[in-house]
Amino acid sequence: MKPIARLLAAVSFAVIAHPVFAEGAPEPEVTVTPVKGPLYMLQGRGGTMLASVGGDGVLLVDADYAELAPAHADALRELSGAEHAPRFLLNTHWHTDHTGGNALFAQRGSIIVAHENIRKRLSTRQEMKALNRVVEPSPQVALPVVTYGDSLALHFNGDDIEVQHFPRGHTDGDSVIFFARENVVHIGDLIFVDRFPFVDIDSGGNVFGYIDSVGAVLQRVDDATVIVSGHAGLTDKAGLQRFHQMLLTTSGQVKAALDKGMSVEQIVEQGLGEQWQDWGTGFINEAAWISFIAGS
Repeated sequence: MKPIARLLAAVSFAVIAHPVFAEGAPEPEVTVTPVKGPLYMLQGRGGTMLASVGGDGVLLVDADYAELAPAHADALRELSGAEHAPRFLLNTHWHTDHTGGNALFAQRGSIIVAHENIRKRLSTRQEMKALNRVVEPSPQVALPVVTYGDSLALHFNGDDIEVQHFPRGHTDGDSVIFFARENVVHIGDLIFVDRFPFVDIDSGGNVFGYIDSVGAVLQRVDDATVIVSGHAGLTDKAGLQRFHQMLLTTSGQVKAALDKGMSVEQIVEQGLGEQWQDWGTGFINEAAWISFIAGS
């Protein structure tokens, strides 16, 4: 990534690197939302979590920041009426806003399941140039103990659950979790609803791989599918189609401008057009998104 791209990216989304817990602030809170059947969405301050709660126990997707883990554990205890931790914890990718709670849940007995690239990144020092930060290795207890290459199937609480790896998207370890009976999909950070996404190029992410991944998920959902996004709660196929169209259109704009010999700075100055102005009001502004496309 070029120096200007690093600068633009760091300014735009350093806010997502780690939550701020001020001294004396109220205890972290978790919001629990029923989704469908045994599935519940849990939201704290990091990545959106999804829990399957039933006769087989609890299966959990993602783990928010470490500081939120006790609050999530309390919420799961109230949902399940059981003191024990989730039997399984699945990670959609390695970022600490989705894996920070791994250690607490593993210490309490959860089996952590994740793509092999997630284990590799959690177990080694990661330099995130776009965020201007370095992430030290996670403790051994926080690492996945069950890993897979392409996909994995679980049969839990009466549902057939498929965990599918999609390479070179948000990171190189993205997994999407399909709950077949409930027609619910946890897509992780392969969608930022109506906003430009963060593509972690330092972690093997790639805008054009991201587009392919979203397109592949679109082929597997229907109008009744509930899609759990990594940060913005629930959406549907129409929301994913809208996001996919943005990815295709804006990446095409930037690629065409680069092919004409324009610099990244010139493309940023020109902008992507009024249609996409609101999409740059989240964590990732327009300049950062253009830099991701140019750097992919």
